[in-house]
Amino acid sequence: MKTIDNDIKNGQLKKAYLLYGQERYLIRQYRDKLVNAISSKDDTMNFSSYEGEDLNQKEIIDLAETLPFFADRRLILLEDTGLFKKNGDDLAEYLPTMPESTYFVFVEEEVDKRSKLFKAVSKAGGAAIEFGTQTDETLYRWVGSRIKKEGKNITQEAYQLFIGKTGTDMENIDRELEKLICYCMDKEAIERQDVEAITTEQTQNKVFEMVDAIASHKEKRALELYYDLLALREAPMRIMYLITRQFHILMTVKAMSSRGFGNKDIAAKAGCPEWAVKKYQAQCRSFTGEQLKAAVRQGTEYEEAVKTGQMNDQMAVELFIIQNSKSSK
Repeated sequence: MKTIDNDIKNGQLKKAYLLYGQERYLIRQYRDKLVNAISSKDDTMNFSSYEGEDLNQKEIIDLAETLPFFADRRLILLEDTGLFKKNGDDLAEYLPTMPESTYFVFVEEEVDKRSKLFKAVSKAGGAAIEFGTQTDETLYRWVGSRIKKEGKNITQEAYQLFIGKTGTDMENIDRELEKLICYCMDKEAIERQDVEAITTEQTQNKVFEMVDAIASHKEKRALELYYDLLALREAPMRIMYLITRQFHILMTVKAMSSRGFGNKDIAAKAGCPEWAVKKYQAQCRSFTGEQLKAAVRQGTEYEEAVKTGQMNDQMAVELFIIQNSKSSK
């Protein structure tokens, strides 16, 4: 992030930027900063935006070869194309040869750092910047500054409950913070009861409870939580992804804890907040390392079975819960 801020401040913009990772709120913030610095969304002659995997690379290259119209730069924004995981070879070969007047900004959630296109961004004099889960300190400062601007403060107990409910996704925090501030319009201090009254609990928290129930062999409770999420219109495959992700976090936490790593290093590797590491350590004690690996593998296999039409999505999650509740005994 400092790279982008410094480039904009110094007026030394790179020819290509790749913004990637799970923190979509920050990615959008910096995407817009770059667009405004390099060109402008209002400059329809020299700014082009593409989204999705149905992309014609030859068409993009032809556009990139076109000189800007009454301007110094042409900007091409490509979002969620999947080209950094496969089939991005045409653009990979082109980037190092593009005209001085052409700039690219790529936005992706997942990338393969071994891909030709990922390496080509650097060869073209660009920068690849990952936006991962923010640290506890960063989130605390960010939330605190937002609340302070509104002339309010928040108790430590209320803040911990708030973050516990929202999770670390900044977009979700932003949305829930707006609700909380409006709810406390006539108050100077935001307290625990305010958070309890207005903040929506994140789906991930129910998933944590679900894995807790599986670890405790409480099959019925795990299924009840699953049906609660379905009633809230969560897609079965979204739930399967979150459960598998949870087991992957537990696998990482267990492995690193056994090797003596500190909570800060574990949090960074597992992609979770530091304060949550102790919760995960307690949860993973109910599983062996092999059971955690098997659960991650099984979740991936069930996702593939659903995608290929071999299994019903709702049934796949039910089967996963039932089998892992029993196998953890």
